[in-house]
Amino acid sequence: MHFGAFMEFGNRAGVPEAQAFQEGFRMVDTAEEMGLDGVWLAELHFNPARSVLSSPIIVATSIATRTKRLRVGMAVYVLPLNNPLRIAEEVATVDHISEGRFEFGIGRSGFARSYDVFSIPYNESQERFAESLEIILQAWEGKEFSYQGAHYTVENATVTPVPYQQPHPPLRIAANSAETFTRLGKAGHPIFVGLRGMDVPELQKNVLEYRRCWRHAGHPGEGDVSLRIPVYAGETQQQAMDEPFESISGYFGRMGNLYRERAGKAGLGVTELADGRAERLAALSYDEMLENKIAFGTAEGLVDRFAQLKEELGLDGVVAELNPGGLIPEERVLRSLRIITEKVMPAFK
Repeated sequence: MHFGAFMEFGNRAGVPEAQAFQEGFRMVDTAEEMGLDGVWLAELHFNPARSVLSSPIIVATSIATRTKRLRVGMAVYVLPLNNPLRIAEEVATVDHISEGRFEFGIGRSGFARSYDVFSIPYNESQERFAESLEIILQAWEGKEFSYQGAHYTVENATVTPVPYQQPHPPLRIAANSAETFTRLGKAGHPIFVGLRGMDVPELQKNVLEYRRCWRHAGHPGEGDVSLRIPVYAGETQQQAMDEPFESISGYFGRMGNLYRERAGKAGLGVTELADGRAERLAALSYDEMLENKIAFGTAEGLVDRFAQLKEELGLDGVVAELNPGGLIPEERVLRSLRIITEKVMPAFK
């Protein structure tokens, strides 16, 4: 099972932005040293209190040059906010610099405010995402092509370089609704899943449908599912429960606010507006988080937790959010990472 870390290059209150980059790269170096499989970079705009990771493709390039083994991916590259030809060029370039260690995770983001500031209507995000991906895949064929869509037009373009990995870096797309699981299974795309908006039984049902659609469409294998989940490892159970409490509480409060913000925007599924998701997240007790949304514990407890999730969801990978909420001190984040790589990962390799 693949083990990766989700990274935001989070900003801590009252400290220079330079520290966010320094902490992020120290975590990358530790991940490389300790044998973690990969790191996955967010794309976050106009949120200085949270993150400096507004240009993850540049950060991915830096990671590619300072590591030899670690894979680096996007989680996710927000396609509708960028020009697809430019994305194709930049991703192929990083793929060469990393010598084929790049993973192309893509989505359209739940941060509607980013669309507002960039003057892109959020209700166009689904169409723009689909058109952008189509253009990128055509561009990576390395031949001159033209494209006419509702939002993008390409005339006689030949993109260089083509990717190092052929036909292109592995794609992975965020799946957040029942319709998305069905569509991505039919299309044969690996997926990211999460427990923020779904509990395990609902997610299990959707993953089973994804795999059914994958097989029915004739794709080889059973699909590929990576779970993004907050993870914290302590040397004792008391550490694992107490140390991340403030941070994870703020994390789910922030997620609730995010869903409320999205509720005023067009282009959302009906369930996201009507199922009370924001209120449920904001009202979660710590016991409910531990039972349904997160993986906190000692190494032994996390082995049991991941084994259970692997059995229930048929997971191919875990993308661990090691500092959910951004309030856990750096030394504790790195200690947690070391426990995971030394004592949890080996049980799944």
